[in-house]
Amino acid sequence: MPVLAEDFTRAMTRVPGPVTVVTTADESGRRWGFTGTSFSSLSLDPPLVLVCLGKKASTHHAFTTASRFLINVLGRSQEGVASRFATSGVDRFGAGDAVPVEHGLPGLPQAVARLSCSTHSIQDGGDHSILIGLVEAVHVGDGDPLVYVDRSFTRPEPR
Repeated sequence: MPVLAEDFTRAMTRVPGPVTVVTTADESGRRWGFTGTSFSSLSLDPPLVLVCLGKKASTHHAFTTASRFLINVLGRSQEGVASRFATSGVDRFGAGDAVPVEHGLPGLPQAVARLSCSTHSIQDGGDHSILIGLVEAVHVGDGDPLVYVDRSFTRPEPR
């Protein structure tokens, strides 16, 4: 008997995920970004990470044709940033908090970590594309990460 989509979705909401804002700029200089929680390290040698993006997302073409992208791992105080980059039809960069950082990509200085990647490959993942990035620069900031679980943002207990 096949697994029902709603049962699968309900089960996956129980899995905590890091909250990231992934950004890039296209050839014309237009900035693109989305909030993603399907982010993970993939390999140490070479340093690879992956993040998943829905094929129907307005940002899909920009990211699947980009030569570079930046993963901003959000901190506990950045829930508003995560919500903004997850909302369609708004100027996600309008707040002015994304500035050029590693490799000139638009980034969030307050992120707890940033990973600047060249696009290593793009894999099919059903209704998502799996963006695999070769990490070429990192920045590690201060603070604790923001986490998404049970369809809401949460903050881990401080260390």
